[in-house]
Amino acid sequence: MPRISAGLLMYRRRTGMLEVLLVHPGGPFFAKKDLGDWSIPKGEVDGTDADEFAAAKREFEEETGMKPEGRFISLGSITQAGGKVVHAWALEGDCDPANIRSNTFKMEWPPRSGRVQEFPEVDRAAFFAMEMARQKIKPTQAEFLGRLQDLFQIR
Repeated sequence: MPRISAGLLMYRRRTGMLEVLLVHPGGPFFAKKDLGDWSIPKGEVDGTDADEFAAAKREFEEETGMKPEGRFISLGSITQAGGKVVHAWALEGDCDPANIRSNTFKMEWPPRSGRVQEFPEVDRAAFFAMEMARQKIKPTQAEFLGRLQDLFQIR
């Protein structure tokens, strides 16, 4: 059975352009990575969630510190390279990405050091115009950007 994740793609319209909010994974493995490593705020569906949509809202709040509210539009699902299925919904909204506060995780770092350190799950977020978003987002998640553009008939 494949792992299942769910997330929200926040978008806004600025000067006639569509922009999307993407998040960068925290922790030492992603510290120097950029293009192709950003994501929609998402996470795994677990036993506490009623369904994928509940998981998407929970994960968005955990990774950004913002409670998602408004009209949600299904963007369907995609399968990432590793086989994980990701369900997504679009949400119109705005925020100051500098004010995002993420939950944290602990891991041994450096490896085999015996030291456990705490890192934010998301170390930064930003709104990107669609052209730049396509460069930043994980390649398999770019399909969500296309689906969002199709909703607004924007290319």
